[in-house]
Amino acid sequence: MSLWTSKDIALATGGASARDFSVEGLSIDTRTLKKNDLFVALKSERDGHDFIPKAIEAGAAGVLAEKQIEDANTVIVPDTQKALEALGAAGRDRSKALRIAVTGSVGKTSIKEALATIFAQFGETHKSQKSFNNHLGAPITLATLPVEAEFGIFELGMNHAGEISALSKQVKPDIALISNVVSVHLAHFESEKDIAQAKAEIIDGLSFDGTLILNGDNPHTPFIKSLADGRSVLTFGEAKDCDVQIVKTEAHAAGGTATLKVAGEEIDVILSVPGQHWFHNAAACLAVAKAAGLDLTKAAKAMGQIAPAEGRGDSHALTLGGKSFTLIDESYNANPTSMRAAFAATSLRPGRKIAVLGDMGELGPKELEFHAALAEPLENTGFDRVILKGECMRVLRGALPRMMRGAWTDSAEDVLSALKDEIKDGDIVLIKGSNAAGLGALVKKLKEGAH
Repeated sequence: MSLWTSKDIALATGGASARDFSVEGLSIDTRTLKKNDLFVALKSERDGHDFIPKAIEAGAAGVLAEKQIEDANTVIVPDTQKALEALGAAGRDRSKALRIAVTGSVGKTSIKEALATIFAQFGETHKSQKSFNNHLGAPITLATLPVEAEFGIFELGMNHAGEISALSKQVKPDIALISNVVSVHLAHFESEKDIAQAKAEIIDGLSFDGTLILNGDNPHTPFIKSLADGRSVLTFGEAKDCDVQIVKTEAHAAGGTATLKVAGEEIDVILSVPGQHWFHNAAACLAVAKAAGLDLTKAAKAMGQIAPAEGRGDSHALTLGGKSFTLIDESYNANPTSMRAAFAATSLRPGRKIAVLGDMGELGPKELEFHAALAEPLENTGFDRVILKGECMRVLRGALPRMMRGAWTDSAEDVLSALKDEIKDGDIVLIKGSNAAGLGALVKKLKEGAH
């Protein structure tokens, strides 16, 4: 089905096209481009124009570029980045979909995926792919929003002030959710209050008759609520005054159950994803469902289909060196709060536990303190051995009890070797670190059957 015609693209971007063509999708990367996509030749670290021949070879139906490309269906524009944003705005404006924007210090991708699962039960739902949450991801998600979609779920990320504001103004959400505010990105912010201010920028694009959803248990919520400028606000959490209150929970290795209270009505939720943090995620999702006017019982039932996103808690039965073990993949990202949540979720599983941890990034002047402080929750949640990678993780190794100290290294190969030396049949292995720690490559090797 056609997503855009060349005439539509030219009209939206102010560009010019000599040929008529249509596209079914959009890509800025030839490695993931699909047949009949529009290839947008962006200029960043590398000039996307250099990859146009490869894009055409891969099946691109057309190209958005700053110069005419011989023997290619091309829409020519002065600036491809601005043209992408304009195409995203056109995709937004031609759609009648209810738009939901999600941000927060931790959990935003998991909540975005959970919302997409829930809303798919009520109508065609479009969502940000992977972690498409920046100045490229937001317009791509908008530009690929199908005309017939009823719901759009957008993830908005940032590590500097001003970024969320720009993204929110692009998306113009009807519902905006801030999952929480905790100590991340402190390399770019002086305090948590500054982070709260930056997350509150999501209000800048929120429609005046829209709804802002906040974590009622977070200490920064009163401040963010004061910036809502008359917009409707719903809260979720354990506090008794929350609009969606977590009344009762029971966690186990395969997930858990929760009772949530909404407007005096108790609604039961069954989750197949483990971890106490998922009860807050569930409450956040139900608050969004309430704001959207959905049947809350049906929405709660749909939560049983939620599965962890890749690199965010998905588990795999694997072997290494002839030993069978369960891998819990949390390699996508890490900060002090998500580390603790991952430790607690892993503790629910029976068996000997090994943690393979990489450096947490962007934590600012107190980064060593944040790393050392992980020793206590690791011990309290019953980990037997801890293998560490990265300079900051040196301090954690020193803070751990001797019997828990595994190898420290700055080499991915050495991490694999250390894990092979440590592992026993039936072990539970948690792998977690910031993206820059490179533990995703280790996970890939293990999944491929590293020996």
